[in-house]
Formats: sequence, structure tokens, C-alpha cells
Amino acid sequence: MADQIQEFFDVQRDFIKDGAQFMTRCTKPDQREYLKICQAVGVGFIVMGAVGYIVKLVHIPVNNVLVGGA
Repeated sequence: MADQIQEFFDVQRDFIKDGAQFMTRCTKPDQREYLKICQAVGVGFIVMGAVGYIVKLVHIPVNNVLVGGA
């Protein structure tokens, strides 16, 4: 029973240690990297919006044909 408790605390200790190492290695992006991320996200929004618009544009006439304009 004591081994299980010790193992539980070892897992918690290792998790906290790994998390602290990860946080110390993380750095904020510089301005150039931040702008590239913003551009990538913006292009993703535009592409996904265009795909959604095209799907909706095709879906409405197909739906009217199948339902029969009811």
C-alpha cells in the first residue's frame, strides 16, 4: 500500500518537474513570427469561409430539387 502511495506522488512530482522544464524552454514569438502566425490563421479563416460558402451555395439548389420546393 505504501508503494502505491509513493508511486502516486512520484508521478505527480515528475509531472510538475516536466511542466516546469517546458515552461522555462518556452519563448514568446518575435514580431516576424507573430505576423506569420496571424497571416496563417487569417488565410485559414478565409479558406474555411470560402469552403463553407461554396458548400452552402451548392446545398441550397440541390435541397430544393430533392424536396421539390416544398
